[in-house]
Amino acid sequence: MLVGGAGAGGYYLGKDKRTVGQIAEDARITTEINQQYIGDHLVSARKIDVDTYMGVVTLWGNLASQEAADRAITIAESVKGVIKVISKLKVIPD
Repeated sequence: MLVGGAGAGGYYLGKDKRTVGQIAEDARITTEINQQYIGDHLVSARKIDVDTYMGVVTLWGNLASQEAADRAITIAESVKGVIKVISKLKVIPD
């Protein structure tokens, strides 16, 4: 089992165009954004999925207001290493 898992991980890394350093940087960016969402009164980290690839952040999820969506984008844009933020956020009032 362990060998199969390692092989599958190696296959995935072989198909990913990012370097190991870029994968680590993307993970750091995603983690930092999520941490800032947790501490923000408008944004709920539970309602937003954050994907980062080569410094480009994509935000997915449903929020209760445009103000919350705008705040989520602003937070993501403020994180060091972010090149661009793509918002797939939807505003669905409660």
